[in-house]
Amino acid sequence: MSIIQIGILGVVGVLLAIQLKQAKAEAAVYICIGISILVFFSILGHLETLVLTVREIGEYIQIDMTYIGTLLKMLGITYLAEFSSGICKDAGYQTIATQIEMFAKITILVLSMPILLTLLKTIQEFLT
Repeated sequence: MSIIQIGILGVVGVLLAIQLKQAKAEAAVYICIGISILVFFSILGHLETLVLTVREIGEYIQIDMTYIGTLLKMLGITYLAEFSSGICKDAGYQTIATQIEMFAKITILVLSMPILLTLLKTIQEFLT
């Protein structure tokens, strides 16, 4: 799907949810979740292109593929956390959304620790 189609889908979904919110609030939430899932699956095709491009860049600059894999995991965690957090916020569950965001941040921090240690070892080698 193109950005125009996604934009139209989002606006139509929001307008429909606004109309139904007055009659049935839970129906509006389900419409928002459905639209979000459609957009999510539309993005998956673009993510495949992104992954292939990042791997190709990694081959050109001779970076260990472990680092590229970690970077892609971080990207996935960020996207999924933002997606699920947004759905929770739309449904009115701000506390759960905040917890999801916090968990994602800590997970990314844990994933980045080996890279940080390698960077510090490299700097130490340059200094000695």
